[in-house]
Amino acid sequence: MKNNDSKRCKVGELRPSQALTTFGIGSIIDLPNLSVMVMGLDDWPLKDTVEIGEQRLLASVQEVLGKQVKALRSAPVVPDTYQVNQFDASALVGIPVAPFPRWMVCPYCRRLAPLGSGLFKLETPYRTDQIRYVHANCTKLGKSPTVVPARFIVACKNGHFDDFPWRDFVHHGPTNCKGGLKLLETSATGEAASIFVQCEGENCKAIRPMSDAFKMDLMALPVCKARRPHLRDHDEAGCKAPNGQDMRMEPMLQGASNSWFGIRLSALAIPQASGKLKQLIDDHWTILEKVQSEQNIELLQQVTPQLRDLSEYTPAEIWQAVQAKKTAGPEDCGEPSDLKTPEWKVFIDPESAEKGRDFQLNVAAPPKRYAKYFEKIVLAERLREVQALVGFTRIESPSDYDNPAAFPENQRAKLSRTQPTWVPASEIRGEGLFFHFKEDVIQKWVKKAKSLDDVFMEAHQRWRIARKLDPPQEFYPGVRYVLLHSFAHALIRQLAVECGYTTASLRERIYSTIPKNPEVEMAGVLIYTAAPDSEGTLGGLVSLGKPETLERHLDQALDNMRLCASDPLCAEHHPYRDGNTLHAASCHACMFAPETSCERGNKYLDRAVLVHTVETGEQSDLAFFE
Repeated sequence: MKNNDSKRCKVGELRPSQALTTFGIGSIIDLPNLSVMVMGLDDWPLKDTVEIGEQRLLASVQEVLGKQVKALRSAPVVPDTYQVNQFDASALVGIPVAPFPRWMVCPYCRRLAPLGSGLFKLETPYRTDQIRYVHANCTKLGKSPTVVPARFIVACKNGHFDDFPWRDFVHHGPTNCKGGLKLLETSATGEAASIFVQCEGENCKAIRPMSDAFKMDLMALPVCKARRPHLRDHDEAGCKAPNGQDMRMEPMLQGASNSWFGIRLSALAIPQASGKLKQLIDDHWTILEKVQSEQNIELLQQVTPQLRDLSEYTPAEIWQAVQAKKTAGPEDCGEPSDLKTPEWKVFIDPESAEKGRDFQLNVAAPPKRYAKYFEKIVLAERLREVQALVGFTRIESPSDYDNPAAFPENQRAKLSRTQPTWVPASEIRGEGLFFHFKEDVIQKWVKKAKSLDDVFMEAHQRWRIARKLDPPQEFYPGVRYVLLHSFAHALIRQLAVECGYTTASLRERIYSTIPKNPEVEMAGVLIYTAAPDSEGTLGGLVSLGKPETLERHLDQALDNMRLCASDPLCAEHHPYRDGNTLHAASCHACMFAPETSCERGNKYLDRAVLVHTVETGEQSDLAFFE
């Protein structure tokens, strides 16, 4: 953490994957005694990061951020052998953060002031969880009380963030009053209506409830100053709304779930080369591309554990393969924005894929009762997923788009002040089950579900029109996606009962033909693990893919969809008549999955497309499974 005294100290710990999914650049991390914001890439220590190889994902990142991006790198990791003394230089490795919000409140005297006022002092005791700011001149006798962050902030849809305008708010507009402020709470409920801001100016005594901040008309809210606290600057281009007017800030609580959404791209590491040696060279290219001679390879094999897979080959053979790859130049990764089609081609023809340490597929027969729906079930005994952070947004989630990179560029906050040459990434090894649906059965059902397709299309258009996004029909995934997505959610909830992983540790990856590219026919669902603490390869998920076991789980998953604890309200829910929700018969009691599991933010779901519900009845032909 950095403060005005340029001191650095370790304030907490995160998993590497959390630097992308939950606490990425621009997000707020709540610590026991203060809250901090993760700084941009300009402040990150590059020497403490490790390059992660995944050429397909890098090409996709370059399409979004530019060709100057040359690498995917992990978050800084503290070595296991660092000194016990936390103030030693070897311990000061990590992601840089700074206090935010800057306005703090003394819990004893209720004084409200920014850190720059000089009223609060930073204390850095030996234990990192006790780092805090204190009100040294408080009226409280004895030990100085620990101040806490003021829990109200403002944000805009273009990703800008700022402290709440306390002084202007309490005075109902700009003021020259320099009186001290207090944040008073009249009850223990924590409601905004019971919290008041009071000015103690000699001739002022203005007071105002915080509930007014959430009742103010949009035009009465302050104009966005385009502040980017994670970059320590203001956006030079300013902040404008789509209609050209000045963007207005929106008040929110510090811990609001919509204060930060990471925009991530992810890809599975699939074989790109023919031949075992060539594939191993591809897998370790981030290390081998820097090799300059055959002697370097021999030395690397001795000191680099990652190259143990190449032990069966001589340094001469490896050097020859490395030279051949360098001569051939970069491989064609296909359309950079289309990360799923190459993966789909591998999953539907697993015998042709080269097996490796991070990729092993085996084919299993579908259960007998479900053979008419599935071509095959593929057991992915080993998978490797790489994710990269390309930006973030506030207020509106990028999961509402079929490709997060398609999020409007003006609303995608930048990771650095200059054009980044690398982006944060993480890799997770896991296992999974792939369900290959029969295309003719899917097409037959899609024709019967034309009316439902029209309903979801209308809901999709209304959703985009309400957000002033043009054209309204863009990025609509189609009713085929609704079916596959609903099936994935139903099965995730069931498999989590026995597979040994929590629901939040399972993810979905939907392979569906999109309306704007109908020539690529896809109908598949991959359910895989994303648990970095256990390497995700314990085998509990793959073991459920055996026909007799999987049949029982499919039966139970579909049976659970027939009746919901919230029926008949859930079964009668409409995608746009009951609020523009973009989902039909689904809710937290029956289909919704954790944020880490769903790729579309629990939208485009309807359990009525799977089985009959109390609303559709047994006569409906909408249910895919008989």
